[in-house]
Amino acid sequence: MNIILTLVRKDFANFFRDKAAVSLTFLVPVALIYIFGQVFGLARKDSGPTGIRLAVVNQSDNPAAQKLVDALKAEKSFRVLTHHVNPDKSERLLTEEDLRPMIRDRAFRFALIIPKDVIAAKGFGLHLKILSDPRNEIETQTVNGLLQKAIFSNVPQLLGQSLQTGAQKYLGQPRFEQFNGDLAIAVTKTFGGDVEETKQALAGGDFGLSTIGGASEPGQKASSADFFSKVVKIESEQVVGKDVKSPEATRVVGGWAMMFLMFALSHSAAAFFDEKKAGLFQRLLSAPVTRAHLLWSRFIYGVILGLVQLTALFFAGRLMYGIDVLGNFGNLVVICTAAAAACTAFGMLLAAISPTAAAANGLATFLVLTMSATGGAWFPVSFMPEFMQTIARFTLVYWSMEGFSQVLWAGQSFLQILPTVGVLLGITAGVMALAVWRFNRGAIFD
Repeated sequence: MNIILTLVRKDFANFFRDKAAVSLTFLVPVALIYIFGQVFGLARKDSGPTGIRLAVVNQSDNPAAQKLVDALKAEKSFRVLTHHVNPDKSERLLTEEDLRPMIRDRAFRFALIIPKDVIAAKGFGLHLKILSDPRNEIETQTVNGLLQKAIFSNVPQLLGQSLQTGAQKYLGQPRFEQFNGDLAIAVTKTFGGDVEETKQALAGGDFGLSTIGGASEPGQKASSADFFSKVVKIESEQVVGKDVKSPEATRVVGGWAMMFLMFALSHSAAAFFDEKKAGLFQRLLSAPVTRAHLLWSRFIYGVILGLVQLTALFFAGRLMYGIDVLGNFGNLVVICTAAAAACTAFGMLLAAISPTAAAANGLATFLVLTMSATGGAWFPVSFMPEFMQTIARFTLVYWSMEGFSQVLWAGQSFLQILPTVGVLLGITAGVMALAVWRFNRGAIFD
Protein backbone atom coordinates (compact mmCIF):
# COMPACT_ATOMS: atom_id res chain seq x y z
CA MET A 1 0.00 0.00 0.00
CA ASN A 2 2.86 2.38 0.83
CA ILE A 3 4.32 1.74 -2.58
CA ILE A 4 1.01 2.62 -4.24
CA LEU A 5 0.68 5.84 -2.23
CA THR A 6 4.24 6.80 -3.12
CA LEU A 7 3.50 6.32 -6.80
CA VAL A 8 0.30 8.36 -6.47
CA ARG A 9 2.27 11.21 -4.87
CA LYS A 10 4.81 10.95 -7.69
CA ASP A 11 2.02 11.27 -10.29
CA PHE A 12 0.54 14.31 -8.56
CA ALA A 13 3.98 15.91 -8.29
CA ASN A 14 4.55 15.42 -12.02
CA PHE A 15 1.07 16.74 -12.76
CA PHE A 16 1.50 19.97 -10.80
CA ARG A 17 4.93 20.56 -12.34
CA ASP A 18 3.27 20.56 -15.76
CA LYS A 19 1.69 24.02 -15.93
CA ALA A 20 -0.06 23.20 -19.20
CA ALA A 21 -1.75 20.14 -17.69
CA VAL A 22 -2.88 22.10 -14.63
CA SER A 23 -4.30 24.86 -16.84
CA LEU A 24 -6.17 22.42 -19.07
CA THR A 25 -7.61 20.64 -16.04
CA PHE A 26 -8.75 23.62 -13.99
CA LEU A 27 -8.36 27.02 -15.63
CA VAL A 28 -9.42 26.30 -19.22
CA PRO A 29 -12.76 24.64 -18.29
CA VAL A 30 -13.64 27.56 -16.01
CA ALA A 31 -12.72 30.05 -18.73
CA LEU A 32 -14.80 28.15 -21.32
CA ILE A 33 -17.79 27.99 -18.97
CA TYR A 34 -17.57 31.76 -18.47
CA ILE A 35 -17.14 32.53 -22.18
CA PHE A 36 -19.94 30.22 -23.30
CA GLY A 37 -22.17 31.59 -20.54
CA GLN A 38 -21.60 35.09 -21.91
CA VAL A 39 -22.17 33.91 -25.48
CA PHE A 40 -25.51 32.33 -24.56
CA GLY A 41 -26.49 35.27 -22.36
CA LEU A 42 -26.76 33.23 -19.14
CA ALA A 43 -25.97 36.33 -17.08
CA ARG A 44 -28.91 38.21 -18.60
CA LYS A 45 -32.42 38.11 -17.21
CA ASP A 46 -33.71 37.83 -20.75
CA SER A 47 -32.36 36.17 -23.85
CA GLY A 48 -32.67 36.51 -27.58
CA PRO A 49 -31.02 38.71 -30.16
CA THR A 50 -29.72 42.18 -29.35
CA GLY A 51 -28.75 45.17 -31.44
CA ILE A 52 -30.02 43.89 -34.81
CA ARG A 53 -29.89 46.79 -37.27
CA LEU A 54 -33.42 47.52 -38.47
CA ALA A 55 -34.12 50.33 -40.93
CA VAL A 56 -37.55 51.94 -40.58
CA VAL A 57 -39.14 54.22 -43.17
CA ASN A 58 -42.28 55.88 -41.86
CA GLN A 59 -44.15 57.42 -44.78
CA SER A 60 -47.28 58.05 -42.72
CA ASP A 61 -48.04 61.24 -40.79
CA ASN A 62 -50.34 59.29 -38.49
CA PRO A 63 -49.36 59.69 -34.80
CA ALA A 64 -50.08 56.01 -34.19
CA ALA A 65 -47.52 55.08 -36.88
CA GLN A 66 -44.88 57.13 -35.05
CA LYS A 67 -45.90 55.34 -31.86
CA LEU A 68 -45.04 52.06 -33.58
CA VAL A 69 -41.61 53.43 -34.57
CA ASP A 70 -40.98 54.54 -30.98
CA ALA A 71 -41.98 51.09 -29.71
CA LEU A 72 -39.46 49.47 -32.06
CA LYS A 73 -36.75 51.87 -30.85
CA ALA A 74 -37.48 50.79 -27.28
CA GLU A 75 -37.14 47.11 -28.19
CA LYS A 76 -33.70 45.83 -27.05
CA SER A 77 -33.51 43.37 -29.94
CA PHE A 78 -33.30 46.18 -32.51
CA ARG A 79 -31.04 49.09 -33.29
CA VAL A 80 -33.49 51.20 -35.30
CA LEU A 81 -32.09 53.29 -38.15
CA THR A 82 -34.28 56.09 -39.51
CA HIS A 83 -31.65 58.41 -41.02
CA HIS A 84 -29.07 58.19 -43.79
CA VAL A 85 -25.66 59.82 -43.27
CA ASN A 86 -24.53 61.77 -46.33
CA PRO A 87 -20.87 61.99 -47.42
CA ASP A 88 -20.65 65.45 -45.83
CA LYS A 89 -21.77 63.94 -42.47
CA SER A 90 -25.20 65.57 -42.69
CA GLU A 91 -28.26 63.42 -42.11
CA ARG A 92 -31.59 62.96 -43.83
CA LEU A 93 -34.51 60.62 -43.32
CA LEU A 94 -34.25 57.25 -45.02
CA THR A 95 -36.52 56.70 -48.02
CA GLU A 96 -37.82 53.48 -49.52
CA GLU A 97 -35.45 53.99 -52.47
CA ASP A 98 -32.48 53.85 -50.07
CA LEU A 99 -33.37 50.49 -48.55
CA ARG A 100 -32.70 47.88 -51.24
CA PRO A 101 -29.21 49.13 -52.25
CA MET A 102 -28.23 49.46 -48.58
CA ILE A 103 -29.43 45.92 -47.85
CA ARG A 104 -27.37 44.65 -50.79
CA ASP A 105 -24.36 46.57 -49.42
CA ARG A 106 -24.95 44.91 -46.01
CA ALA A 107 -25.58 48.16 -44.14
CA PHE A 108 -28.45 46.27 -42.49
CA ARG A 109 -30.44 43.12 -43.26
CA PHE A 110 -33.99 44.07 -42.27
CA ALA A 111 -36.21 47.04 -43.03
CA LEU A 112 -39.81 47.98 -42.17
CA ILE A 113 -41.84 50.28 -44.40
CA ILE A 114 -44.90 52.01 -42.95
CA PRO A 115 -46.66 53.30 -46.08
CA LYS A 116 -48.48 56.61 -46.30
CA ASP A 117 -51.77 54.76 -46.65
CA VAL A 118 -51.04 52.39 -43.74
CA ILE A 119 -54.78 52.43 -43.02
CA ALA A 120 -56.47 50.59 -45.86
CA ALA A 121 -58.52 52.87 -48.10
CA LYS A 122 -61.02 50.10 -48.75
CA GLY A 123 -62.25 47.69 -46.13
CA PHE A 124 -60.90 47.28 -42.63
CA GLY A 125 -57.23 46.71 -41.87
CA LEU A 126 -53.64 47.86 -42.18
CA HIS A 127 -50.78 47.02 -44.48
CA LEU A 128 -47.03 47.10 -43.82
CA LYS A 129 -43.96 45.91 -45.72
CA ILE A 130 -40.80 44.11 -44.57
CA LEU A 131 -37.62 43.92 -46.68
CA SER A 132 -34.97 41.38 -45.69
CA ASP A 133 -31.68 39.71 -46.39
CA PRO A 134 -32.49 36.35 -44.74
CA ARG A 135 -28.99 34.87 -44.94
CA ASN A 136 -29.43 33.21 -41.55
CA GLU A 137 -32.66 31.29 -41.25
CA ILE A 138 -32.71 31.13 -37.44
CA GLU A 139 -32.09 34.85 -37.11
CA THR A 140 -34.64 35.69 -39.81
CA GLN A 141 -37.42 33.69 -38.18
CA THR A 142 -36.64 35.29 -34.82
CA VAL A 143 -36.61 38.81 -36.27
CA ASN A 144 -39.88 38.26 -38.12
CA GLY A 145 -41.45 37.02 -34.90
CA LEU A 146 -40.19 40.04 -32.95
CA LEU A 147 -41.42 42.42 -35.64
CA GLN A 148 -44.86 40.87 -35.72
CA LYS A 149 -45.06 40.96 -31.94
CA ALA A 150 -44.11 44.65 -31.87
CA ILE A 151 -46.54 45.45 -34.68
CA PHE A 152 -49.46 43.52 -33.21
CA SER A 153 -48.98 45.07 -29.78
CA ASN A 154 -48.93 48.61 -31.15
CA VAL A 155 -51.59 48.60 -33.86
CA PRO A 156 -54.85 48.78 -31.85
CA GLN A 157 -55.04 52.55 -32.29
CA LEU A 158 -54.38 52.24 -36.01
CA LEU A 159 -57.06 49.57 -36.27
CA GLY A 160 -59.45 51.84 -34.42
CA GLN A 161 -58.66 54.59 -36.90
CA SER A 162 -59.30 52.14 -39.71
CA LEU A 163 -62.73 51.46 -38.24
CA GLN A 164 -63.38 55.19 -37.97
CA THR A 165 -62.35 55.78 -41.59
CA GLY A 166 -64.63 53.01 -42.82
CA ALA A 167 -67.55 54.17 -40.69
CA GLN A 168 -67.19 57.77 -41.85
CA LYS A 169 -67.16 56.70 -45.49
CA TYR A 170 -70.15 54.41 -45.03
CA LEU A 171 -72.34 56.59 -42.82
CA GLY A 172 -71.45 60.04 -44.05
CA GLN A 173 -70.22 62.87 -41.85
CA PRO A 174 -73.46 63.83 -39.97
CA ARG A 175 -74.49 60.27 -39.11
CA PHE A 176 -70.85 59.43 -38.32
CA GLU A 177 -70.60 62.23 -35.75
CA GLN A 178 -73.92 61.18 -34.23
CA PHE A 179 -72.67 57.58 -34.05
CA ASN A 180 -69.50 58.61 -32.19
CA GLY A 181 -71.50 60.80 -29.83
CA ASP A 182 -73.96 58.03 -28.99
CA LEU A 183 -71.10 55.56 -28.56
CA ALA A 184 -69.24 57.99 -26.23
CA ILE A 185 -72.35 58.40 -24.07
CA ALA A 186 -72.79 54.61 -23.86
CA VAL A 187 -69.12 54.09 -22.92
CA THR A 188 -69.14 56.74 -20.18
CA LYS A 189 -72.35 55.35 -18.70
CA THR A 190 -70.76 51.91 -18.48
CA PHE A 191 -67.16 52.77 -17.54
CA GLY A 192 -67.38 56.39 -16.36
CA GLY A 193 -65.39 59.36 -17.59
CA ASP A 194 -66.05 62.53 -19.54
CA VAL A 195 -68.23 62.30 -22.65
CA GLU A 196 -66.21 64.81 -24.72
CA GLU A 197 -62.86 63.23 -23.83
CA THR A 198 -64.25 59.81 -24.69
CA LYS A 199 -65.58 61.15 -27.99
CA GLN A 200 -62.12 62.55 -28.85
CA ALA A 201 -60.49 59.26 -27.95
CA LEU A 202 -62.90 57.37 -30.21
CA ALA A 203 -62.24 59.81 -33.05
CA GLY A 204 -58.50 59.08 -32.63
CA GLY A 205 -59.11 55.37 -32.92
CA ASP A 206 -58.86 54.43 -29.24
CA PHE A 207 -61.56 51.80 -28.86
CA GLY A 208 -59.79 50.04 -26.01
CA LEU A 209 -58.54 47.41 -28.45
CA SER A 210 -55.28 47.31 -26.55
CA THR A 211 -56.99 45.04 -24.06
CA ILE A 212 -57.58 42.41 -26.69
CA GLY A 213 -54.18 40.80 -26.36
CA GLY A 214 -54.08 40.95 -22.61
CA ALA A 215 -56.60 38.25 -21.78
CA SER A 216 -55.51 35.69 -19.30
CA GLU A 217 -57.07 32.69 -21.03
CA PRO A 218 -54.91 30.89 -23.60
CA GLY A 219 -57.81 30.62 -26.00
CA GLN A 220 -58.38 34.36 -25.83
CA LYS A 221 -54.74 35.08 -26.65
CA ALA A 222 -54.88 32.82 -29.66
CA SER A 223 -58.09 34.44 -30.76
CA SER A 224 -56.61 37.94 -30.60
CA ALA A 225 -53.56 36.81 -32.55
CA ASP A 226 -55.81 35.34 -35.23
CA PHE A 227 -57.78 38.54 -35.31
CA PHE A 228 -54.73 40.73 -35.82
CA SER A 229 -53.23 38.40 -38.43
CA LYS A 230 -56.38 38.79 -40.53
CA VAL A 231 -56.55 42.56 -40.41
CA VAL A 232 -52.80 43.38 -40.50
CA LYS A 233 -51.34 42.52 -43.89
CA ILE A 234 -47.54 42.27 -43.81
CA GLU A 235 -45.94 42.10 -47.25
CA SER A 236 -42.48 40.49 -47.28
CA GLU A 237 -39.78 41.01 -49.91
CA GLN A 238 -36.48 39.13 -49.98
CA VAL A 239 -33.89 41.51 -51.41
CA VAL A 240 -30.81 39.23 -51.40
CA GLY A 241 -30.29 35.51 -52.00
CA LYS A 242 -33.57 34.80 -53.82
CA ASP A 243 -32.03 31.95 -55.81
CA VAL A 244 -30.14 30.33 -52.92
CA LYS A 245 -31.61 26.92 -52.11
CA SER A 246 -30.52 26.62 -48.50
CA PRO A 247 -29.19 29.67 -46.63
CA GLU A 248 -28.80 27.66 -43.45
CA ALA A 249 -26.60 25.09 -45.26
CA THR A 250 -24.27 27.88 -46.36
CA ARG A 251 -23.78 28.98 -42.77
CA VAL A 252 -23.48 25.49 -41.29
CA VAL A 253 -20.97 24.23 -43.86
CA GLY A 254 -18.90 27.42 -43.61
CA GLY A 255 -18.91 27.40 -39.80
CA TRP A 256 -17.87 23.79 -39.37
CA ALA A 257 -15.34 24.04 -42.20
CA MET A 258 -13.64 26.90 -40.37
CA MET A 259 -13.61 25.07 -37.07
CA PHE A 260 -12.02 21.93 -38.50
CA LEU A 261 -9.56 23.98 -40.54
CA MET A 262 -8.35 25.73 -37.40
CA PHE A 263 -8.04 22.40 -35.61
CA ALA A 264 -6.08 20.90 -38.51
CA LEU A 265 -3.67 23.82 -38.90
CA SER A 266 -3.18 24.43 -35.17
CA HIS A 267 -2.50 20.75 -34.52
CA SER A 268 -0.08 20.67 -37.44
CA ALA A 269 1.81 23.39 -35.62
CA ALA A 270 2.71 20.76 -33.04
CA ALA A 271 4.77 19.14 -35.80
CA PHE A 272 7.36 21.83 -35.07
CA PHE A 273 8.10 20.08 -31.79
CA ASP A 274 8.25 16.64 -33.41
CA GLU A 275 10.73 17.90 -36.00
CA LYS A 276 12.83 19.56 -33.31
CA LYS A 277 12.86 16.35 -31.28
CA ALA A 278 13.95 14.40 -34.35
CA GLY A 279 16.78 16.88 -34.97
CA LEU A 280 15.40 17.87 -38.38
CA PHE A 281 15.82 21.60 -37.82
CA GLN A 282 19.49 21.25 -36.96
CA ARG A 283 20.18 19.25 -40.12
CA LEU A 284 18.25 21.70 -42.33
CA LEU A 285 19.92 24.76 -40.80
CA SER A 286 23.33 23.23 -41.46
CA ALA A 287 22.42 23.38 -45.16
CA PRO A 288 21.88 26.68 -46.99
CA VAL A 289 18.50 27.06 -45.25
CA THR A 290 17.56 29.90 -42.87
CA ARG A 291 14.92 30.22 -40.16
CA ALA A 292 12.97 32.46 -42.53
CA HIS A 293 12.94 29.68 -45.13
CA LEU A 294 11.57 27.22 -42.58
CA LEU A 295 8.86 29.58 -41.33
CA TRP A 296 7.61 30.76 -44.68
CA SER A 297 7.68 27.31 -46.25
CA ARG A 298 5.50 26.09 -43.40
CA PHE A 299 3.20 29.10 -43.88
CA ILE A 300 2.78 28.45 -47.62
CA TYR A 301 2.18 24.75 -46.91
CA GLY A 302 -0.55 25.66 -44.40
CA VAL A 303 -2.27 28.10 -46.79
CA ILE A 304 -2.35 25.53 -49.62
CA LEU A 305 -3.60 22.78 -47.29
CA GLY A 306 -6.26 25.09 -45.86
CA LEU A 307 -7.42 26.21 -49.30
CA VAL A 308 -7.74 22.62 -50.48
CA GLN A 309 -9.61 21.60 -47.31
CA LEU A 310 -12.09 24.50 -47.46
CA THR A 311 -12.72 24.01 -51.18
CA ALA A 312 -13.28 20.27 -50.69
CA LEU A 313 -15.74 20.87 -47.83
CA PHE A 314 -17.74 23.42 -49.82
CA PHE A 315 -17.94 21.02 -52.76
CA ALA A 316 -19.17 18.40 -50.31
CA GLY A 317 -21.81 20.94 -49.24
CA ARG A 318 -22.74 21.34 -52.91
CA LEU A 319 -23.28 17.60 -53.30
CA MET A 320 -25.23 17.22 -50.05
CA TYR A 321 -27.22 20.46 -49.83
CA GLY A 322 -27.03 22.11 -53.23
CA ILE A 323 -24.78 25.03 -52.22
CA ASP A 324 -23.94 27.03 -55.36
CA VAL A 325 -20.14 26.82 -55.28
CA LEU A 326 -19.51 27.27 -59.00
CA GLY A 327 -21.61 30.42 -59.48
CA ASN A 328 -19.02 32.64 -57.79
CA PHE A 329 -16.10 30.23 -57.62
CA GLY A 330 -13.30 32.74 -58.24
CA ASN A 331 -14.33 34.95 -55.32
CA LEU A 332 -14.87 31.86 -53.14
CA VAL A 333 -11.24 30.86 -53.79
CA VAL A 334 -10.13 34.37 -52.80
CA ILE A 335 -12.05 34.24 -49.50
CA CYS A 336 -10.92 30.68 -48.76
CA THR A 337 -7.29 31.66 -49.42
CA ALA A 338 -7.54 34.65 -47.06
CA ALA A 339 -9.25 32.52 -44.39
CA ALA A 340 -6.62 29.76 -44.77
CA ALA A 341 -3.83 32.32 -44.43
CA ALA A 342 -5.33 33.71 -41.20
CA CYS A 343 -5.77 30.20 -39.77
CA THR A 344 -2.21 29.23 -40.70
CA ALA A 345 -0.81 32.32 -39.01
CA PHE A 346 -2.90 31.47 -35.95
CA GLY A 347 -1.45 27.93 -35.85
CA MET A 348 2.12 29.19 -36.22
CA LEU A 349 1.65 31.66 -33.38
CA LEU A 350 0.48 28.80 -31.17
CA ALA A 351 3.65 26.87 -31.98
CA ALA A 352 5.77 29.94 -31.30
CA ILE A 353 4.35 30.71 -27.84
CA SER A 354 3.83 27.15 -26.56
CA PRO A 355 6.59 25.37 -24.60
CA THR A 356 5.51 21.86 -25.66
CA ALA A 357 3.37 20.09 -28.24
CA ALA A 358 0.82 19.17 -25.55
CA ALA A 359 0.53 22.81 -24.49
CA ALA A 360 0.07 23.89 -28.13
CA ASN A 361 -2.73 21.36 -28.66
CA GLY A 362 -4.45 22.31 -25.41
CA LEU A 363 -4.27 26.03 -26.14
CA ALA A 364 -5.48 25.36 -29.68
CA THR A 365 -8.58 23.52 -28.41
CA PHE A 366 -9.41 26.40 -26.08
CA LEU A 367 -8.99 29.12 -28.71
CA VAL A 368 -10.70 27.22 -31.54
CA LEU A 369 -13.81 26.54 -29.43
CA THR A 370 -13.87 30.14 -28.20
CA MET A 371 -13.50 31.71 -31.64
CA SER A 372 -16.03 29.30 -33.19
CA ALA A 373 -18.63 30.15 -30.55
CA THR A 374 -18.09 33.90 -30.61
CA GLY A 375 -17.42 34.25 -34.34
CA GLY A 376 -20.77 32.92 -35.55
CA ALA A 377 -19.75 29.42 -36.66
CA TRP A 378 -22.44 27.78 -34.52
CA PHE A 379 -25.28 30.30 -34.29
CA PRO A 380 -25.97 33.95 -35.18
CA VAL A 381 -23.75 36.57 -33.57
CA SER A 382 -26.84 38.75 -33.04
CA PHE A 383 -28.05 36.31 -30.37
CA MET A 384 -25.15 37.30 -28.11
CA PRO A 385 -24.95 40.30 -25.77
CA GLU A 386 -23.69 43.40 -27.56
CA PHE A 387 -20.27 43.38 -25.91
CA MET A 388 -19.76 39.80 -27.14
CA GLN A 389 -20.76 40.94 -30.62
CA THR A 390 -17.98 43.52 -30.43
CA ILE A 391 -15.49 40.85 -29.36
CA ALA A 392 -16.65 38.64 -32.26
CA ARG A 393 -15.44 41.23 -34.77
CA PHE A 394 -11.87 40.67 -33.60
CA THR A 395 -11.92 36.98 -34.53
CA LEU A 396 -10.87 35.47 -37.85
CA VAL A 397 -13.93 33.18 -37.76
CA TYR A 398 -16.32 36.15 -37.86
CA TRP A 399 -14.70 37.67 -40.94
CA SER A 400 -14.37 34.32 -42.67
CA MET A 401 -18.09 33.68 -42.12
CA GLU A 402 -18.84 37.17 -43.45
CA GLY A 403 -16.80 36.40 -46.56
CA PHE A 404 -18.52 33.05 -47.16
CA SER A 405 -21.91 34.74 -46.83
CA GLN A 406 -20.95 37.54 -49.22
CA VAL A 407 -19.84 35.07 -51.88
CA LEU A 408 -22.21 32.11 -51.51
CA TRP A 409 -25.33 33.95 -50.34
CA ALA A 410 -25.20 37.48 -51.71
CA GLY A 411 -23.11 36.72 -54.84
CA GLN A 412 -21.03 39.86 -54.34
CA SER A 413 -18.27 40.97 -56.71
CA PHE A 414 -14.53 41.02 -56.07
CA LEU A 415 -14.59 44.74 -55.27
CA GLN A 416 -17.41 44.21 -52.77
CA ILE A 417 -15.55 41.46 -50.87
CA LEU A 418 -12.24 43.36 -50.82
CA PRO A 419 -12.87 44.97 -47.37
CA THR A 420 -13.47 41.52 -45.84
CA VAL A 421 -10.40 40.10 -47.60
CA GLY A 422 -8.42 43.10 -46.36
CA VAL A 423 -9.44 42.44 -42.74
CA LEU A 424 -8.45 38.75 -43.00
CA LEU A 425 -5.10 39.62 -44.58
CA GLY A 426 -4.55 42.27 -41.89
CA ILE A 427 -5.18 39.63 -39.19
CA THR A 428 -2.74 37.34 -41.02
CA ALA A 429 -0.02 40.00 -41.18
CA GLY A 430 -0.39 40.97 -37.52
CA VAL A 431 -0.44 37.40 -36.20
CA MET A 432 2.47 36.31 -38.44
CA ALA A 433 4.54 39.28 -37.29
CA LEU A 434 4.04 38.17 -33.68
CA ALA A 435 4.84 34.56 -34.58
CA VAL A 436 8.08 35.44 -36.39
CA TRP A 437 9.16 37.72 -33.54
CA ARG A 438 8.49 34.99 -31.00
CA PHE A 439 10.21 32.31 -33.09
CA ASN A 440 13.32 34.49 -33.33
CA ARG A 441 13.38 34.90 -29.54
CA GLY A 442 12.58 31.27 -28.78
CA ALA A 443 14.72 28.17 -28.83
CA ILE A 444 12.68 25.89 -31.07
CA PHE A 445 15.30 26.04 -33.86
CA ASP A 446 18.28 25.58 -31.50
